[in-house]
Amino acid sequence: MLDTGALRAHLLAARLAGEVATTREDSLRNYRLFAARDPRALIGIDPERSWGQRELLGLMAERCGVSADPLHTSGRDVIDPERTLAALDAFALAIAGAARRGVPVLFGTGHPRQLLGFYAALADAVSAAGCEILTPAQGRCVDILTRFGLRTHHLDYVRGVALVREPASGRRGGEPGAHSHSPLPVRLALAAAAESGGPLPGLVIGDHGWVCGAGQLGFEAIGLADSDDPAPFVGEAEGTVSVVVPLDDAVRSGHYRPLTRYVLKRACLSQ
Repeated sequence: MLDTGALRAHLLAARLAGEVATTREDSLRNYRLFAARDPRALIGIDPERSWGQRELLGLMAERCGVSADPLHTSGRDVIDPERTLAALDAFALAIAGAARRGVPVLFGTGHPRQLLGFYAALADAVSAAGCEILTPAQGRCVDILTRFGLRTHHLDYVRGVALVREPASGRRGGEPGAHSHSPLPVRLALAAAAESGGPLPGLVIGDHGWVCGAGQLGFEAIGLADSDDPAPFVGEAEGTVSVVVPLDDAVRSGHYRPLTRYVLKRACLSQ
């Protein structure tokens, strides 16, 4: 288990924090889209108040550590590792609380290639602690707007973690799941859980539309977010989302393993 100093060094070496791959251009574009209330940037959050581009830049500087200078318009974003570490501690505290209460937990990711292992290890740990891992609406169809137009996806669960898949494309091996920002899958899952009379989650853990969509519906939600996704951080600022960990959400999957061990140790769930 890495101590705080070693984990900080890992965050920087793996480019999970510090200078990350996310570009300033992408971030500023998404801030503009969010300010215009474009659904592609809102990803399930319905802001209580108006957020202008300058306000969003200030918020992301505060929560992530990106440059607050509006004249800085190109290059790589920077995420402050101290903010990442502080948020990981709060993230672990929320998981510890859920495990202590024994509440049902729903996991979901829009980054299955990178983050499935991270969430699956957390699901194993909270399940061992007595929490039910929910898998509502498995196999159900959901239509998601992509850059190629409206595409039908199927909701699936791998090791207790929800993701969406496109219909089989014929490619050998297929994909581990589709990259998605949509809140529609979590809305489908939560609606199915309610309609079946089954348990509802006491905590939702995920990213993108999973954390934003669940939080907007009133569920306690915690997750990870990159510097070009302002929606979770707005949700956190307005109290819709409980905890957001700022980091690059698209590095190699193995780079998240030390974070898993750190979170489980902090949550007193290490096996």
